[in-house]
Amino acid sequence: MNEMQLCRMRYDNAVIVSMVMGGIESTMMGIGECPDVGGGNAAGCLCVIFRLFGKKEMRILMVGLDAAGKTTILYKLKLGEVVTTIPTIGFNVETVEYKNISFTVWDVGGQDKIRPLWRHYYQNTQGLIFVVDSNDSDRIDAARDEMHRMLNEDELRDAVLLVFANKQDLPNAMSAAEMTDKLGLHGLRPSYRQWYIQACCATTGDGLYEGLDWLSATLVKRK
Repeated sequence: MNEMQLCRMRYDNAVIVSMVMGGIESTMMGIGECPDVGGGNAAGCLCVIFRLFGKKEMRILMVGLDAAGKTTILYKLKLGEVVTTIPTIGFNVETVEYKNISFTVWDVGGQDKIRPLWRHYYQNTQGLIFVVDSNDSDRIDAARDEMHRMLNEDELRDAVLLVFANKQDLPNAMSAAEMTDKLGLHGLRPSYRQWYIQACCATTGDGLYEGLDWLSATLVKRK
């Protein structure tokens, strides 16, 4: 091997190391794409491997009273469009990919006769999404009672809580601040339960990804 070939080999190795480290950094930050390796496949393959290994899977349970908009939210996140829904009897389950995290989302029916079955979905849940109809002031107390009943369950003691204050497009919708008070969220100690409330509109998608941003960032920090 002559001197020129040796220099070339050292240069190629340096490029590979640089690209791999860049891929690791992107994976850790959860942003960015695999770098262009300039015609060499080795660094690109290593980068893909690191990103695959860095992918996190989360089990999310989404509940709330009937007609709160849970299924509409699920398929807006999954498909990016509004689908025609009927009251969920049982559950829907879908995988939602977002920011290098794979969310397995269980959307469980919210009718009063179905709510006692919610507990069967608690095991291994890392994040709880509780959807509330911001326009339904008549049932806000019922929503609060159901939410706190769930949070007292031992199987959900470590789950973080995201509240979607849905239907913000309606004229009489309560604000996120109003709902924080009515749902008794300030009574949840931050040292014990991490929670966040996000105003949203399932049909337009407004606020949904902001909620997922908080959920993903919070869960990644806890891993």
